[in-house]
Amino acid sequence: MDGIDNARQVAAIVRDAGGRIVGRTKLQKIGFFLELAGVGSDFPYRYKHYGPYSEQLAAAAQHAAALGLVVEKEFAASWGGKYSIFSTNLPADPATPPSRTELVHELVNADAVELELAATAVFLKLEGFTDPWGETARRKPDKAEGGRLEQARQLYLRLCRIQAPAPLPAI
Repeated sequence: MDGIDNARQVAAIVRDAGGRIVGRTKLQKIGFFLELAGVGSDFPYRYKHYGPYSEQLAAAAQHAAALGLVVEKEFAASWGGKYSIFSTNLPADPATPPSRTELVHELVNADAVELELAATAVFLKLEGFTDPWGETARRKPDKAEGGRLEQARQLYLRLCRIQAPAPLPAI
């Protein structure tokens, strides 16, 4: 895929999310789950601090903003950092598989931390960890507290129930 195609793929992710995604991390995790489900854009992922991350998707998001396919607005977060809101007015694509739409809607409405935990656990499972939930809790103890890890498991179970071309792995 070339740069313009990648930018269009990012715009399609935002479009399929109802035209709005809050947070770069959430955009990354949505892209990751779309790849797993066989309805993604072939962005490669590796592990970083917030779980699965695609440099290619990050660059494509910047390119999409530069091309006017998406609007990225950056805001100050209450914890001192920054976060982005991605939006687009692209019309729905009737060729979009229903499984992709269903998956994206579940993901965009998920709690960002629980989504990060679920994505991390499945990534670790794919990397060969026998206890990916335990490893996720070990790597992200502050985020896994207060029942969030269990909520992430419940989110993942809901995602697994969505009929997609590639079933999500059991963890």
